[in-house]
Amino acid sequence: MSKDFSLDHLDVAAFAKAGAIIEGQDPLSAFERLQQEAQAPSDGVAVVWSAEGEHVPETGGAGHFWLHVQAEGHVPMTCQRCLNMADIALYVDRSFRFVKDEAAAEAMDDEADEDLLAMSKDFNARALIEDELLMELPLVPMHDECPEVMPMASSDDDFEEASTEKPNPFAVLAGLRKNAGQD
Repeated sequence: MSKDFSLDHLDVAAFAKAGAIIEGQDPLSAFERLQQEAQAPSDGVAVVWSAEGEHVPETGGAGHFWLHVQAEGHVPMTCQRCLNMADIALYVDRSFRFVKDEAAAEAMDDEADEDLLAMSKDFNARALIEDELLMELPLVPMHDECPEVMPMASSDDDFEEASTEKPNPFAVLAGLRKNAGQD
């Protein structure tokens, strides 16, 4: 029997036991928080994603339930070097192990190498993918190589004046002391 799974309402245990895979391509607008980071119209921008469940049997226990997610897309952002639009590429490939509940996840978190999440019959994998993509956003978006070289010049008179040679303040102080001693 084939069961359809929804990215937005995923029964994690059933998905993992079935070893199911779901994949798709959605417009950036389907990921509302990620779209808010876009600094230009994002029509035609898509996020390609996939989710795969895995159940690893365990002797004398329920086994381990895994969710493997992959996603990639581009977000238009302002390059902080040249101030032109840059398509910032994002890529996520992560695995999560599900445990009984939040308390178990919290108790096991320090000792576990993998990322732990609480088991759910109505898990929002789209929100998880969106969270992971948001964490991939750079703090300072930039082109790898800017299409235009930006001139680094200043025409500010104050800037030019500040960069001219100024007397050492300690030398001025020493001169004042010297002059004060002569009086």
